[in-house]
Amino acid sequence: MKTGFYPGCSMKGSAREYSESLLAVARLLGRELPEVPDWNCCGATAAHNLDRDLALALPARILAAAEKAGMDEVLVPCAACYSRLSVTRHELLEDDALRARISGLIEADYRGTARVINILEWLAGVDGLEGLIKTPFARKVACYYGCLLVRPAGIVKFDRPEEPQSMDRLMKRIGAEPLDWAFKTECCGAGFSVSRTDLVARLSGLILEDAVSRGAEAVIVACPMCHLNLDLRRPNIEKSSHKKIAIPVIYVTQAIGLALGIAPKKLGLQRHKVAVKFAAAPSSGTLKDADPSAGISKSGEV
Repeated sequence: MKTGFYPGCSMKGSAREYSESLLAVARLLGRELPEVPDWNCCGATAAHNLDRDLALALPARILAAAEKAGMDEVLVPCAACYSRLSVTRHELLEDDALRARISGLIEADYRGTARVINILEWLAGVDGLEGLIKTPFARKVACYYGCLLVRPAGIVKFDRPEEPQSMDRLMKRIGAEPLDWAFKTECCGAGFSVSRTDLVARLSGLILEDAVSRGAEAVIVACPMCHLNLDLRRPNIEKSSHKKIAIPVIYVTQAIGLALGIAPKKLGLQRHKVAVKFAAAPSSGTLKDADPSAGISKSGEV
């Protein structure tokens, strides 16, 4: 089984720490993740609002390149990119005439042989993860899935669309305590971060306030856009909600990396807008004296 890696635009830019933490975890696990050769932007939210053929052609070209490179599946960590590639593969496999037309546009014979998987699927397939844990991530966490990891349910066919559990199970495997909360799949405002920052601040504020009210010590995410809205937009959120909200938002790969004993700087934790700080005493477990993320500063110093 050859698994390719599609980083997309965000993991090479605004979500660089997501890529860093994923690759650091993959190296420690001994998993190779070659990038899809000559990949391009998937079109994200813009393309399918403007031109259907373009919205299909951009992801199809990526998947065709993966097929040509002999990849059986493509890991797509960005939830938005995962949605676009999954929807494209579904539509083209359902309509031979459309697939032939899009293949002509991209000048490649797209066949649909490479499966599209998200980060939670890939991590769930890691056998023996529990045996590699050096420092249990013994924190109460709110697992935030957002809109696109589990929807459209009929296409992605992944987890439960209203009450997903896959990330919760991963957090339990590394020693965390996932909480029951109400905003697991609520929208953070997504691509309106620039054009309607006020809307994003209000929606993201509701998500963070619920997580804090349940006693969460961190919000765990698997989407660069969700992270940007919940972390980088924190000043706007605090202005909208009229309160200080200090809870950190970290990627699922960063939480796992910490549990595996990878240094915080190698996981890119210093790049977050909201400093990743935890109380000295963990909620449970044996993290008190060994937590590598406790007190990490903006400069990455522990």
